[in-house]
Amino acid sequence: MGSNKNKMKQYLPQISLPKKKRIEYDPASIPEKRTTRIEAVYSVFNYDDKAINEFQSKSTLDWNSITAQHQITWINADGLHKEEVEDLCNYFKVHPLLTEDILSFGQRAKMDEVEDRLFCLLPMVYFNDETKSIELEQVSIVVGNNFLLSFQEDALRDVFDPLRNRLRNSSQRIREKGADFLCYSMLDVIVDSYFGILEKLSDQIEYIEVLLLSNQEQGVMRSISQVRKEVMIMKRAITPVRELISGFLRTENEIIADRNTKYFKDIHDHIIQAHDNCENLRDMLGNIQDLYMNQINLKMNEVMKIFTMVSLLLAPATVIGGIFGMNFERIPLLHDQRGFYFSVAAMLLIPISMLIYFKRKKWF
Repeated sequence: MGSNKNKMKQYLPQISLPKKKRIEYDPASIPEKRTTRIEAVYSVFNYDDKAINEFQSKSTLDWNSITAQHQITWINADGLHKEEVEDLCNYFKVHPLLTEDILSFGQRAKMDEVEDRLFCLLPMVYFNDETKSIELEQVSIVVGNNFLLSFQEDALRDVFDPLRNRLRNSSQRIREKGADFLCYSMLDVIVDSYFGILEKLSDQIEYIEVLLLSNQEQGVMRSISQVRKEVMIMKRAITPVRELISGFLRTENEIIADRNTKYFKDIHDHIIQAHDNCENLRDMLGNIQDLYMNQINLKMNEVMKIFTMVSLLLAPATVIGGIFGMNFERIPLLHDQRGFYFSVAAMLLIPISMLIYFKRKKWF
């Protein structure tokens, strides 16, 4: 069990509460608002079953010069700048309502169909190993007949590297299919990444259970509350994704080819499984919390049982001492030299008899 604890110790959330102190603000000490703009990165893939053209740029591109008429174009924007996003969307005739959704962060996952464009946004989920917490990033996807646009907030991380490697491999069937299959592949990669996060949350719960079974309750309740919070964040993030995938299954837009519908059904099954796993983790946390409270109550009952037993064993001595301590002139054995020994013997024999009785009754 020791090695198992060391292996999983990394998953236990480390929570430190700051000490309260009075802070006096000096207006002159308040820093100026940072105006530095994070540079966006645009990744472009033009591909078909025979060739692929890939490049990156950190500035707005001449979209006329980079799109290929008979190829599928995938443009991924890492880091969103309002003017550049609007220029890109205007070139590909994306409705202004969809552009507004792309630039609005923190939205609930959804799928829309505006004119001849399919649009969806959903969260990419990351697990911060340092803080043991979940971080969310919104991803927006616009699908047309022969192009796909994807927009991300963070320019430093995403989960699309396996997809990019598949595109570079000419033997992969993704090169032979349209933009709808590329959209499926992106959604599939995002949904599959949810299972890795759920596994890490499961490891945290398993470690907490190990602590409880080894009678190490210090800080367990705080850890349970922290993991419960992360599970709820995960559940709120992925629950609307079910409706998003259902929207792709219900749409009659010609962008989604009938032969590719079965792939979206597969994602739907995966997201239902991920949602069920979230529910299972929440139930496990509830069971662990009940186990923790039962252990606390059990220990309290053991302490109370000991205190009660001690009180019962001392009761005969208290009664005998009280009787012989009464201020009467005539008390049996008061002037007998053996009175003290008789009283002490009674004080010992009666508790011993009680202990034997309790033992036979299996009260301890």
